[in-house]
Amino acid sequence: MSEPYRIFGSELSPYSVKVRSYFRYKNIPHEWILRNPSNMEEFQKYAKLPLVPLVITPDGQGIQDSTPIIEAMELLHPQPPIHPMEPAAAFASALLEEYGDEWVNKPMFHYRWYYEPDQISTAERIAATAFGATGEALVKASAQVRERMVNRLHVVGSSEATRPIIEASLDGLLSLLERHLDGRSYLFGGRPAFADFGLSAQLYEMSTDPTVGAIMRGRAPRTLAWCERMLAPANDGPFEAWAGLQATLMPILKQQVAALFLPWSVANARALMAGDESFTADLDGQAFSQGTVKYHARSLQVLRQRYQDLGADDRQAVDTGLADSGCLPYLGENL
Repeated sequence: MSEPYRIFGSELSPYSVKVRSYFRYKNIPHEWILRNPSNMEEFQKYAKLPLVPLVITPDGQGIQDSTPIIEAMELLHPQPPIHPMEPAAAFASALLEEYGDEWVNKPMFHYRWYYEPDQISTAERIAATAFGATGEALVKASAQVRERMVNRLHVVGSSEATRPIIEASLDGLLSLLERHLDGRSYLFGGRPAFADFGLSAQLYEMSTDPTVGAIMRGRAPRTLAWCERMLAPANDGPFEAWAGLQATLMPILKQQVAALFLPWSVANARALMAGDESFTADLDGQAFSQGTVKYHARSLQVLRQRYQDLGADDRQAVDTGLADSGCLPYLGENL
């Protein structure tokens, strides 16, 4: 029997939880390792970036970045499938996975570090788990973590000016998910799809924090149950037909992906191409300003390439199935 994969992660990292959920669903032998000072030397041996998750393969290779990790593992472990057979559903799943990683991370980070109760709670948990701090050392380490992370709110575009947009985005998403998850175990039916892993991990992290946790317990019970189910997802049935999903999934694509995520992502890419250090995106009539981020431009290009690489029949099916979503114009050749 070969050695298990090793996942260096953190319970407070949505991308770590995302990868762990995937490994659990695929029943891939693995060891979950909380990154802390005691294993930092081994982590640094394999990590190209000081970020979790880091997956170390049985043959000693290090892989980082949650989406590439999952895509690499899919080549080795295609069963059970995480991509619906219908092209429109599969592409919608890819859109939502990217939306979860790149946009829903904004309210996750914003709520965690904007409000004082969340700052205190998260800083203490990070200091305790990542640094192993206790007693007076915990107080000191928590204060340092809090100061550093609050000063990084600008990275996700969180500011007093953008706060209403970010918070309204989460409010809208929770309402839409409550409708969509009524009678469904997962976003695309009876088993988790690519989208479930990316989106649920961000919301799961929010559910562990004081402010959004209270919101979800009060008005998003189906979404909260889905997040908890995704910690160890199971195959409860087939993917649902695209025709049956559209009534409640299309509003998420329209109001969240097409109205917020994609115009923001394209505005960021255009600004980078122009050599600008910041940009302002028009998000459904609201101005959202932040500094440019190179990674987001690369991930947009991967998404656009996924669309461009579709075969003729699949492209036609996607264009037809997602015609009313408002997403397709952002995926063309020209930014």
